[in-house]
Amino acid sequence: MHASSRFQGRGAGLGLALLSAFAFGGSGVAAKPLIEAGLDPLHVVWLRVAGAAVIMLPVAWRHRNLVRERPALLAGFGLFAVAGVQAFYFASISRIPVGVALLVEYLAPALVLGWVRFVQRRPVTRAAAVGVVLAVGGLACVVEVWAGLSFDLLGLLLALGAACCQVGYFVLSDHGGQDDRSGEGAEPPHPVGVIAYGLIVGAAVLTVVARPWGMDWALLGGSAGMNGNEVPAWLLLGWIVLLATVLAYATGVVSVRMLSPQVAGVVACLEAVIATGLAWVLLGEHLSAPQLIGGFVVLTGAFIAQSAAPKPPSGPVAAGAGTGAVAGPVEGELSHGRAPH
Repeated sequence: MHASSRFQGRGAGLGLALLSAFAFGGSGVAAKPLIEAGLDPLHVVWLRVAGAAVIMLPVAWRHRNLVRERPALLAGFGLFAVAGVQAFYFASISRIPVGVALLVEYLAPALVLGWVRFVQRRPVTRAAAVGVVLAVGGLACVVEVWAGLSFDLLGLLLALGAACCQVGYFVLSDHGGQDDRSGEGAEPPHPVGVIAYGLIVGAAVLTVVARPWGMDWALLGGSAGMNGNEVPAWLLLGWIVLLATVLAYATGVVSVRMLSPQVAGVVACLEAVIATGLAWVLLGEHLSAPQLIGGFVVLTGAFIAQSAAPKPPSGPVAAGAGTGAVAGPVEGELSHGRAPH
């Protein structure tokens, strides 16, 4: 009976992890038509983060003790994992395909290992080095370096900026976890509470940067094109806020609690596959055979690099996966490796 209950729990956890990966994977697909309809990428980011922050206000109030206990963690999550990743990612998909932008972000585990090896001067395993080589080699196929880069260089740099923001959050969390409050027996920060305050901080930062008072609000009453079909702009915005942010985080956090971080990480890697598939079907963004093979190699290398990375000594956040296998809030305390996409 006990074994049957545990099996059912794992099945439910896998289902929630798949739902989370699917929800996260759809954010770029829903956002790109709004950007192409005339909304500035920063305005789309602000609408997403601010909308999700409003919905999460009751959660933030419930965990208001985090403001006093973990101010650096909340600020880092809001600035890097929310505002930074969102801004760079949405700006990149305005110039390059959604799948390519997301795959570029999967360089984050390799960048984290570079920081660990060359800045912190800590050893990394041979498997981790192999993972880095695979990720970089696969990315070369995705961007088709033999053709002199088949995509907009600025778009690729913006996607790389999103990966760097995730690394910045990992580094901040690594250092923040070495204070006295993270000692043995300390209560870990509640993941949903951190997410709620991260969205609030991110919304505040993006309000200053995006200046939404200059946005053309009338566009939200119109429609946006998705591969030749007209879709109401408000419906796409609801998709981004409710499904790709609130639902994605809620299911992601619960799935990590029900599964091991390693299993959740494997499922989370499907996000890039889902995003590429949705972009193919809904936006008509086709990738070539070498790019698809390269994407598989990137995901394989990112997963190896993530699973082989040394863990921080006692930090509240460990190197995780970004949407899957990218550094972000993880390791059973925060949703597995996702800066919101």
